[in-house]
Order: sequence, then structure tokens, then C-alpha cells
Amino acid sequence: MDADWLVFHPNPSTPRFAPPPGAVDAHCHVFGPGDVFPYAPERKYTPCDAGKDQLFALRDHLGFARSVIVQATCHGTDNRALVDALRAAGDRARGVATVGEAITEAELADLHAAGVRGVRFNFLKRLADFTPHDVLRRIADKVTAFGWHVVVYFEAPDLAELQPLFTALPTPVVVDHMGRPDVGLGVGHPQFQAFIRWMAEDQTVWSKVSCPERLSLAGPPYDDVVPFQRTLVERFPDRVLWGADWPHPNLKGQMADDGVLVDQIPKFAPTPALQRKLLVDNPMRLYWG
Repeated sequence: MDADWLVFHPNPSTPRFAPPPGAVDAHCHVFGPGDVFPYAPERKYTPCDAGKDQLFALRDHLGFARSVIVQATCHGTDNRALVDALRAAGDRARGVATVGEAITEAELADLHAAGVRGVRFNFLKRLADFTPHDVLRRIADKVTAFGWHVVVYFEAPDLAELQPLFTALPTPVVVDHMGRPDVGLGVGHPQFQAFIRWMAEDQTVWSKVSCPERLSLAGPPYDDVVPFQRTLVERFPDRVLWGADWPHPNLKGQMADDGVLVDQIPKFAPTPALQRKLLVDNPMRLYWG
């Protein structure tokens, strides 16, 4: 792994908050192991191994019933580690793959049978090369037949440029980590307000209220991120998801304690009804419906 890579927390705390029965961690990853599922030659980082058995053990430790495993950029369009984890989990996991324009209908059908329900595109240049807009549209057209959605990862200043592309897609769009707002600017800043307006205007847009450990300026327990999360959960209760983002790829500074992340949930989803929508109803409708 890279010399500056932060290894995931070896002994995450046991959360005080008990997720509702059937809760879904809707954003997590598997890395390798590299000797079985080699990392992509074109990758921009080399992580530590973090395989399916460790992920499933964490799922159980945190009190979740199911997982949505998202293909990591270090594996490129080779989805074998993802598919292996999905098959091992059975109906307890669904997946989001990364695919190229050349993928065939038969290959998409195989991914669907394994549990894949979406494709992801990363717009952070430090992590991946941008997919050209016309290629993204053609891939979206292909996956529409399977009822999949498109997951996008971008930073708040880039929304204005990217929104026309996302709005024109024929699929639902799921935004990773609230579009990475600058927490220091506050909820009222035009950048975050533009994101709220987009979700209000387009009923096909969803948001993950995840990754406070990436966004916080204050550090754990990441209370400075709560106003952003709570705004989206209360404004769009039927189109929000939550995920731990284990094993926290490319995190800098301090590795997150997954138990602390779970204990943050009631701060921004303060009622049992909101917690159930966030953790059970919404992910089940999107990934298992």
C-alpha cells in the first residue's frame, strides 16, 4: 500500500445507537485482497487489503443487516472483487459497479444477477480520470434497461458545470457524500443552496449523507457536518441514504472510528421515522425493490 495510506480502524467502538431492524449501510467498499483481485494498473492509489470477510464482520459489529458495496477506483472497471463479495453475501448485499463503454448487455446481465444495481462515475481528478460526458450518457442508456441508477462523486464547486449532464441522464442519480460541501462556508452558502435547489427541482436525485470524516473541519465526532446532513434528511426524507464508507479510502489526518460514525446518525436523523427511512426504507426501495 502507499506509504501515507491510513489503515482502517483495527477495533472500532461499539455504537450506542442501535440501527433499526433491517438497516442498510449503503456505501462501503472492498479492496482486494490484491493477490486474488489485483489492483488496476492505472490506479491513482494503492490501498491496504480490506476484503469481504472484514467488511461483513464490521457490518455485524455495527448492527446492520445489509450492505451496498461500491466499486473502488483502485480496481478500475475490474469488478471481480465486488462480484465475489456480493455472491458471498447473498441477498444481504447489493453493488455499484464501474464499467466502460464497451460493456455488453450480457456482461451487464451477469453483474445484475450478482446484485449490481448501479454504476459509479468519479469526478475527482485526484482519484480518477473523468469519463467523457458523451461516454457517460451512452453507459447510462445501456444500464437503464436493467433499472439501474447512476452514482456520481464530485465536489461542490463543480456542480454548476456538471448539473446539466446529470439532469439529462435517463436514470436516477445518487450523489456521494452530499456533493462534498465546504463545511466552513455554512449551510446557507450558495454552493450548498444550489445542491438543495437541484434536489428540490429534480425528484430523481438522491444524496448520501455520509463521510463527515472527510468534510469536517473540527474532527470527531464531526458535529460541524450535522447541519448539512440534517438539512437534507429533513428536507428530502425519502431520497437520502447513509453509509460508513469503510475502509475509508484516501482519508487523511486521522482514521475514522466506525462506531462514532454510527452514533452520529441520531444527531441528523433525530426521530425513529427519519431513521427508518434513511437506513431501511430508502435503500431497500432503491437496491432491493
